Amino acid sequence: MGKRHGKRKGVSYQKRVADINRIYDRYSQLGIPNREIWRRHVYPVYGVSERTFYNILKASADPKNELPEDTQLYLNFDTDE
Repeated sequence: MGKRHGKRKGVSYQKRVADINRIYDRYSQLGIPNREIWRRHVYPVYGVSERTFYNILKASADPKNELPEDTQLYLNFDTDE
């Protein structure tokens, strides 16, 4: 077994990035501060720290974290939209 170089992010990570960004976009457009978005809407669902929340928002700008279109169909669990 060889050593792994760097972290490998799976589809579940990509989905979490997409979901958290969707939550962030929804509430930031209403003028809610980032810390409140994290505290009220992200942390209770995903249990990530505030620092991880900001890292995930930053990760969304990286094309390697985008969900492939054929995967999006199977991972759409949103029921309120």
